[in-house]
Amino acid sequence: MTEEKNVHEPEQDLNELLKIRRNKLSELQEAGKDPFTITKYDVKHHTDEIVNNFDQFEGVEVTIAGRMMSKRVMGKASFCNVQDVQGRLQAYVRKDVIGEEAYADFKKYDIGDIIGIKGEVFRTQAGEISVKAHEVLLLSKSLQILPEKYHGLKDTDTRYRQRYVDLIVNPEVRDAFTKRSQIIKEIRRYLDNLDFLEVETPVLHTIPGGAAARPFITHHNALDMDMYMRIALELHLKRLIVGGYERVYEIGRVFRNEGLSVRHNPEFTLLELYQAYIDYNGVMDLTENLIRTVSQKVLGKTTVMYGDEEIDLGKPFEKISMIDAVTKYSGVDFTKINTVEEARIIAKEHHIDFETRHKKGDILNLFFEKYVEHNLVQPTFVIDHPVEISPLAKRKPEDPNYTERFELFIVRREHANAFSELNDPIDQRNRFEAQELLRAQGDDEANQVDEDFLNALEFGMPPTGGLGIGIDRLVMLLTDSASIRDVLLFPTMKNKE
Repeated sequence: MTEEKNVHEPEQDLNELLKIRRNKLSELQEAGKDPFTITKYDVKHHTDEIVNNFDQFEGVEVTIAGRMMSKRVMGKASFCNVQDVQGRLQAYVRKDVIGEEAYADFKKYDIGDIIGIKGEVFRTQAGEISVKAHEVLLLSKSLQILPEKYHGLKDTDTRYRQRYVDLIVNPEVRDAFTKRSQIIKEIRRYLDNLDFLEVETPVLHTIPGGAAARPFITHHNALDMDMYMRIALELHLKRLIVGGYERVYEIGRVFRNEGLSVRHNPEFTLLELYQAYIDYNGVMDLTENLIRTVSQKVLGKTTVMYGDEEIDLGKPFEKISMIDAVTKYSGVDFTKINTVEEARIIAKEHHIDFETRHKKGDILNLFFEKYVEHNLVQPTFVIDHPVEISPLAKRKPEDPNYTERFELFIVRREHANAFSELNDPIDQRNRFEAQELLRAQGDDEANQVDEDFLNALEFGMPPTGGLGIGIDRLVMLLTDSASIRDVLLFPTMKNKE
């Protein structure tokens, strides 16, 4: 018995192996058996469908297709393993069944080739569910060498650059991206059931707005004007609330010209929703129920493991104000700090770097980032942010220095940002102008004045609650993925030299 394995060949042999595969293709073409001339194959069944319903399929003829992942040649009979979108299934191929010529061709097939198999389902003496092939057809020739099957593709750089190979050899990767699709589907289902309307808004903006971020700039030739890839969905969606819609949402790509890390990619997927006549408390309830429901629907449970930590999405999420959180973890009580000068003094005492443009609220946020974020493992709503860092949020009536805003933190990461939306056009203009001043002082992430949005607000926007959830980070949480690149099919990569 000879066994063909998908083994890692020495580098010096790689070119020879690739040449052999191309020679095999040439021989097939010369024999009138070019697989690339085949335009279709009538696939009637899939692997897991057969395995999971063996009692129904035993003795039944099936037709499957997929990539050959292993092959064992034993004289006049052979075994191969076929992988399709659902899983893998063994095929038993006999010379006296498929014919001498077809069997000779089959023996020349390579690991990675895509084949179609028609045959009868049975269980081998070893107990493995298999297909006894009546027909084997080469549908596509693989001219490259797959990574060694027992160790898979582990180099992360290659995995991200060649995701197609990653998906072939690492089934758990395909499972993660299948779950991503299911997560987005369940988010849509949840919001649709609450009568939210899914909409689409422009990707190209004349003014970057809705978030504090550096945009990508492009140029529209016909209009001879610079435009910006959107950094958020917010301002167009709120225009729709002004127009009379009461519940809208969008799931779409946004673009921020920032660094790359395990949490950040220059383009990512954002959910934003807006509902008229509710405040940030109502949005908190919606956010908690949404995440809990999606986890239950996709994973069948509301407790998830992220690394070594068990995260409980089933119990009520904790809630703490930003001031109380900073007091709890740093010992500094910002309710007793009345001026910017006092805030700067306490910041210096705690070795927190700040800029001259930073005000008391900015410094409070710097304390939060240093002392609090890394402690927020279980789901926690951090509420009531200072107005200086919340240019689009409504002020708290009882304390106008703070806003009705929350961020949801899970496993030390922000997963959601939301607030009672600022609908006072005069206050909004003042906030925009304050942001413009920050831009003049060197903050290129500050907002610009959006005159059309201000005009929309002047027509009147009802009290509204808004929410943004980073889809990629939610998928990371629910799939126990350490890096955002593990949940993006094609993450941004630097060109190879």
